[in-house]
Amino acid sequence: MIIVYEAPPSGNAYKVRLLLSLLGQAYESRTVKLAAGEQKSAEFLAMNPLGQVPVLVDGETVIRDSQAILVYLARQYGGARWWPDDAASHAHIAAWLSTSANEVANGLARLRVHYKFGRPIDVGATHALALRVLGILEAQLADQAFLLGSEVSIADIAMYPYVALAPEAQLDLSGYTKVLAWFGRIRALPGYVGMEGMWA
Repeated sequence: MIIVYEAPPSGNAYKVRLLLSLLGQAYESRTVKLAAGEQKSAEFLAMNPLGQVPVLVDGETVIRDSQAILVYLARQYGGARWWPDDAASHAHIAAWLSTSANEVANGLARLRVHYKFGRPIDVGATHALALRVLGILEAQLADQAFLLGSEVSIADIAMYPYVALAPEAQLDLSGYTKVLAWFGRIRALPGYVGMEGMWA
C-alpha cells in the first residue's frame, strides 16, 4: 500500500493526491502536523531531511519532493499518457516541473502563503512574478488543450494546484480565459478531486 505523508493545506501534497486519484491508485494518507513540528521529528527527517511534505512511501521506495513523486507515479503506474516515451516530451515535462518548483513556488504559492498564513514577503515582486507565470500559461494554452499539446501529462498536474488556488493569493483569474478553460478540462478528467480554496 502506498503511503502519503502530507498536510491538507499544501498544494504540493494536493498534486500527489490528485494524480493518485486520476490513476485510480489506492493509498493511505498520513497527516503531518506542521504546526506541532512533526516534520522536524527524527522519524520524518529520516524520510525527508528537508523536513517538507509530501513524502511518498511505496514498499521499500521512499520519494521526497512533489515533482519527484509525480515522476515516480507517472512512470510506475501511469503509462505513456502521463509520461510519454519520447525525449522531447520528457524535456518539456522537466521544464514545467522546474517552473512549478521555481516560478510558481516563488510567485503564486508564496503570495498565497502571505495572504492565507501571514508570512512576510516582498508583495510587489512576488505579485509581478505570479502575473508573469499566468501570462506564460495563457500563451501556452492559446491553441492547445494541455501544456504539452492535446493530451494531459504530469506537467499539467504539477502546474495546476497553485494556479487554481489563486483566490487565496488574492489574484483574479477572470481575464485568463485559456487558463480557465484548462481548469475545466482538468476537472473533467475521470477521478478528479478538488481542494478547498480553488477558483470556482
